[in-house]
Amino acid sequence: MTKEELWQAVLAQIQFNISPANFATWFKNTEIVDMNSGQAIISIPNNFSKEWISNKYHKLILKTLYSLDSEIKEVKYEVVRTGLKTKPATITFPETDQLEFQELKIDKKNNLNPRYTFENFVVGSFNELSFAAAQAVCKNPALTYNPLFVYGGVGLGKTHLLQAIGNEIIKKFPQKKVKYLTSEKFTSEVISAIRNHNIENLKSTYREIDVLIIDDIQFIAGKEKTQEEFFHTFNALHEKNKQVVLSSDRPPAAISALEERLCSRFEGGMIADIALPDFETRMAILKMKIQEKKADIDPKILEYIASNIKKNIRELEGALNQIITYQKVNNCPPDLEKTKTLLKNIISTPARRITPKKIIQNVAEFYDIKEADFMSSSRKKEVVRPRQIAMYLFRQELVSSYPFIGRKFGKRDHTTAIYACEKISQELEKNNKLKEEIELIKQLIYKNK
Repeated sequence: MTKEELWQAVLAQIQFNISPANFATWFKNTEIVDMNSGQAIISIPNNFSKEWISNKYHKLILKTLYSLDSEIKEVKYEVVRTGLKTKPATITFPETDQLEFQELKIDKKNNLNPRYTFENFVVGSFNELSFAAAQAVCKNPALTYNPLFVYGGVGLGKTHLLQAIGNEIIKKFPQKKVKYLTSEKFTSEVISAIRNHNIENLKSTYREIDVLIIDDIQFIAGKEKTQEEFFHTFNALHEKNKQVVLSSDRPPAAISALEERLCSRFEGGMIADIALPDFETRMAILKMKIQEKKADIDPKILEYIASNIKKNIRELEGALNQIITYQKVNNCPPDLEKTKTLLKNIISTPARRITPKKIIQNVAEFYDIKEADFMSSSRKKEVVRPRQIAMYLFRQELVSSYPFIGRKFGKRDHTTAIYACEKISQELEKNNKLKEEIELIKQLIYKNK
């Protein structure tokens, strides 16, 4: 395997262990420049990137390199500035490879990736409502559902759907100004505008937009100035019949620390959820991907992937990408046993991945409270409810005994744990909102790191 092929394989695996934005930011213009005596030297375009990659991603890089070439025991980094190299540092994949470097193809004017379309969005019972609402918005922007609020767990296709809306509207209404961005980017722009005393310029810029699409809106919760600016921006656009599309990992009412006035605005339009895809849909997604990539994968391998990765479409793509990369590097497809080895870090049983600490961390994060609150004697509603849900998840997901649960939550009596679990169980029978919240929490808990 050449240096270029090895680094290409490394990048293909790394991008599914970090966010697309981080992958595009830190791994663009990197490559292996030398391999000798068990050491690989990676070129980095600048000192800042070198420091960040060596501190944050060194273990991941070394582990991935070693899994592909067991002779590599050490990794070093050196700065090779763009323009001084005799050949370009960026390693590109064939045009048919949708999964690789997709964030580098975005349109800088609207931040949309043209690869995200309705045509390659697989529709099933789990997302048909969201898909239908998205298409309706594209036919009559601002007149059908405004705002459109799409929510669902990590890796279920929210970003794909939102960007498909933007791309479709541009195709049908080329005169409209469309803007897609994450809530983190919006927050960053607000902070920058305040610091540079040009908040009025920011306001005027956003009020000229015809279709505003913001991903992961839940992250503006608790950020007062950002919420204030977004509230006024939302109102200004809505009054002018401009379309707003939002996504979140939970419904508006479940976003802790979100201002009531914003929650009310979000609930004033169409709220559509994306649930977990069934087996047939997961197989359809995999088959579509191999058609796009012109790959030939044994159906038994596809069935193995679809049967074992149930909660995250992005993980389905990541697993398929590893199989295709293996085929390219080795010029032969893996058999089922080799597939199990290749995917062992993605496919694992929940029992090996879930811990009491993980449940507490994710429930606390979801409801925006401190982990210490679970152990306290607080009887505040905003603490008691999440505590009971965490106890319920201990019982259901870990099959913990009631005395064990009581001890874990501030050395409480086992009867407190019994009451909490029974209360949540009974409420789940009639409270769909609670069902949705617990399902979203479970998706976070079982998410691969």
